[in-house]
Amino acid sequence: MKRLLFLALLAAAWAEEDVLPLAESCDPEACQLPACRCSGTDIPGGLHARDTPQFFTLTFDDGVNVVNINTYRALVYGRLNSNGCPVGTTYYINHEYTDYTIVNELYNHGLEIALHSVSHQTPDTYWKEATYDDMKMEFADQKVQMSHFANIPIETLKGLRIPFLQMTGNASFQVMADYGLEYDCSMPTINQINPGLWPYTLDYASTQDCVIPECPTASIPGVWVLPMVSWVDLGGFTCSMVDSCFSVPTLTDEEAWFKFIVDNFERHYMGNRSPFGFYVHEWYIASNPAVYRALARFLDMINNLHDVFMVNSAEVIDWVKDPVPVNEYRSRPCRTWQSTECPHQSCGPLTSDHNEWGAYWMQVCSACPNTYPWLGNPLGE
Repeated sequence: MKRLLFLALLAAAWAEEDVLPLAESCDPEACQLPACRCSGTDIPGGLHARDTPQFFTLTFDDGVNVVNINTYRALVYGRLNSNGCPVGTTYYINHEYTDYTIVNELYNHGLEIALHSVSHQTPDTYWKEATYDDMKMEFADQKVQMSHFANIPIETLKGLRIPFLQMTGNASFQVMADYGLEYDCSMPTINQINPGLWPYTLDYASTQDCVIPECPTASIPGVWVLPMVSWVDLGGFTCSMVDSCFSVPTLTDEEAWFKFIVDNFERHYMGNRSPFGFYVHEWYIASNPAVYRALARFLDMINNLHDVFMVNSAEVIDWVKDPVPVNEYRSRPCRTWQSTECPHQSCGPLTSDHNEWGAYWMQVCSACPNTYPWLGNPLGE
C-alpha cells in the first residue's frame, strides 16, 4: 500500500513537471532575439552604451479617477521627446473605483494602459499564495474587463504589475502566456542595478535576485520580464517604488529632489543604459508639490536630450526585441494609435457580494453592468 502511494505521488510530481518544466540555464546560442533573451546586464544587440537609447519609463499604479487625472494632464499631456514624438507613460490600473471614461481619455492621448488586478485585495499573502485560477480571474479577466468598459482595443493591453510587487511564483506568468499578456513589471532587483538588468524572457532560468518571493522557476517561453531596477536612497538603501524610499530629501526641497532623481538617472545613463524607471503612486507627487516640480524639471531636461526617450513600458520591450542604435531609433516614425469613442454611461447604484456595506457607481464607455463587476464576473452580468 505504501509503495502504491509513493508511486502515485511520484507520478503526480512527474505530471506537474511535464506541465511546468524547471527552467534550465540560458543557452545564448539557442536564445535569440526577437523571441528570446537571456537575463543579464549586457546591452541588447551588442551595442556600445554610447550608441544605445536611454529609455525612461514613468509609471503610475492603482485606480484612475477624477482627482488624479489632473496630475496626469498637467505633467504628461503635450510633452514631446527630442525626436518630436509624444512621450509615453504607463498606468497600471486596478478595477475598483476606476473611472473607465478617464481610462479611455488616457488611451486616446497615446498613453499605455496596463493591468494591476481586479481586486487589489489585502493581505499581500493572498498574492503570494495565489493559484493559476486566482491569477486568471485577476488579470486575464481584467484584460477583458478593461477593454470592455474603457472601450479600448484588447490587443493594446500587454503588461501587468502585481499589487504590492508580491510575486506569485509561476502562476501569473502561466496566465500571461495563456492569455496573450506580453510582459510583467513587478520584479525588483537590488543586486543588478549598476550595471542595471535589461528585460529578458522566461524561456530559461533567470539570474535576477528574488526580492519578494515566490519568483518564477519554470520555463515559460516568450513571456517578458521588465525588471524594476531599484533606486538608491540618500542612506544607501535600495527602493523599487520612489514613494517607498526611506531616506529621501526633505519633501519641500525641490532642488534636493531634482538632484536625487538625476543622481539615480545617471547611474543608468553613464552605465549600460538599462531602462530607468520612476515608479510611483500619484498621491505622492500630488501631495508634495516640490517633488512634483522636481520631476517636471527632470522631464524637461531629458525631453531635450538627443539620446534619452520617455516611453511606455511596452515600447521598451519592443526595442529590446529589435535593438537599433540611437540615431536609427531617432529617425523612426512616431508610434500611432487609433482613438476610440466613449459613449459615457453613469451606472449605479450597483451591489456586489464582496462588499455588503455599500453600493458602487461606475463611469463606463459601454452599457451598464447588472451588478458591480468582480472576481469571477468581470463584466457584472
